[in-house]
Amino acid sequence: MKRLALKGVLLLMVWSIAGAPARLSAASSPRNLILFVGDGMGVSTVTAARIYAGQLAGGPGEEHSLSFETFPNLALVKTYTADLQVPDSAGTMTALITGQKTRSGMLSLSSELERGNCADSFGKALPTLLEQAEQAGYRTGIVTTTSITHATPGAAYAHAPDRHWENDALMPKAALASGCRDIARQLIEFELGDGIDILLGGGRSHFLPAGRADPERKGASGQRADGRDLIAEWLDGGENRAYVWNSAQFQALPAPNGDAKPPQVLGLFEPLDMQFEADRAATGEREPSLAAMTEFAIRRLRNAAPGFFLLVEGGRIDHAHHVGNAYRALTDTLAFDAAVARALALTDPVETLILATADHSHSFTISGYPPRGNPILGKARDQETGRSYPTLGYMNGPGYRRTLPDFAELDTEAPNFQQLAGFPLPSGTHGGEDVAAYAIGLGADKLRGVMEQNRIYHLMFEALFGRPPEAQP
Repeated sequence: MKRLALKGVLLLMVWSIAGAPARLSAASSPRNLILFVGDGMGVSTVTAARIYAGQLAGGPGEEHSLSFETFPNLALVKTYTADLQVPDSAGTMTALITGQKTRSGMLSLSSELERGNCADSFGKALPTLLEQAEQAGYRTGIVTTTSITHATPGAAYAHAPDRHWENDALMPKAALASGCRDIARQLIEFELGDGIDILLGGGRSHFLPAGRADPERKGASGQRADGRDLIAEWLDGGENRAYVWNSAQFQALPAPNGDAKPPQVLGLFEPLDMQFEADRAATGEREPSLAAMTEFAIRRLRNAAPGFFLLVEGGRIDHAHHVGNAYRALTDTLAFDAAVARALALTDPVETLILATADHSHSFTISGYPPRGNPILGKARDQETGRSYPTLGYMNGPGYRRTLPDFAELDTEAPNFQQLAGFPLPSGTHGGEDVAAYAIGLGADKLRGVMEQNRIYHLMFEALFGRPPEAQP
């Protein structure tokens, strides 16, 4: 009964804010939106990645530009959540996708709720832009390099009091008894519109029963305690659906056939998160790149009336920063940039808004006085002491050294080098400074100045539906 009540409340909220599909699709040409989220991609990450890309291309690096840095519209975005000065991905993505700030750790639920409180969560769902697009007849898709149930993608379709409830085995017994559903189950049981059309990322283990051996990774298995095979259930839930779990299967999927609606596709390429880009390339590319998944999604979502909404997350930028590894953070940022460039080449700015931003920053710094053109992963030299130290570093994290080594003897450009951290923590923290947002195309001119993060939703809604959202606080 609680699930039915929640569904009814959610449908009413989505309808009241999204309006009738006929009214939303009045435009003569499609209205499309691609939201790119570089998880943890603060301004310092963008700067370092820009220099790194330029140096990989044979230049000094500083004058280079990433693809999204050429977009004509730019804003700084405040990232605090309802309860934290320095936020997490669940709270920040909720702001982006629902237009309302909430508490950190919760997915698309009102800030009136305390984190982890299942019993009080019913009736407090915040409609998401993806849900509103599905309700209005748009095609929709989610592409990520994390688990498809992770905080950023999860906030687009799930309403969870705790971001870590990715499968039922990770939920408290009291929450299960109260009727809350895990995030993977909410994805499979998504009932708005005709369902999400494209779902590409990692996270197989959250959808398979405990003990079910993973088809690819030795020693990995399903995690679900309820014994359900959610992948099989998803396939049975529609007549035109396909599931893939490796690059070969992904590449073998047929190309779109003219005006016919392509199959809905679920691609889960790892038991948990997908590989870092550097490791993906080094292991024979057994899973598709972020750019390839982005192109796949766009080709199957476009040419539809009234349009499409696509969320693309470069999620492992954040993970590399957490472990203090700038090499993989920058390499994944360049993979994110390649996906943005691919989207720009495949779309028409007259009918499509492309918006690239970050959910939050990291405690990542560029310091010292290295000469121009110095390798960004290299070292600076203090003029007074003559000592060398890494140009890139972190305010906190696992790279803390109680006794500093002679960095002149270390290869700071090695893929596994862990940058120096100022304060010891097992995992580096996020940063609380503003992040940048870049936009081009339909309605991009409304992105400017210093903006509250939840206001980004408003300009995206208007670009997608042709009118501002109604009754938003």
